[in-house]
Amino acid sequence: MDAHGETTLADHPETYNPWSIVNLVFNHLAEDGLHPVLGEAGDPGKPAAELLRALGITPAAEGNRMESEQRKQRLAEIRAAFDMSHVESP
Repeated sequence: MDAHGETTLADHPETYNPWSIVNLVFNHLAEDGLHPVLGEAGDPGKPAAELLRALGITPAAEGNRMESEQRKQRLAEIRAAFDMSHVESP
């Protein structure tokens, strides 16, 4: 659902790493003077993943799908440049 309350259809679902949400919330609470402790109340990854699902985002360990695709593209470019340097050298 977009900001106007309309459902959007994407070719690929949006993804995000739930531990990034845990880190964001943890740091925000600490900045507000609270003292969050990881692990004492259980694994925070599961509720973070549930929050992402409630927001229409698929939890994924690899993180943001767009960033992952950009990273893969950049690595392919680096590999191609590296391969070309070996072909050109005597």
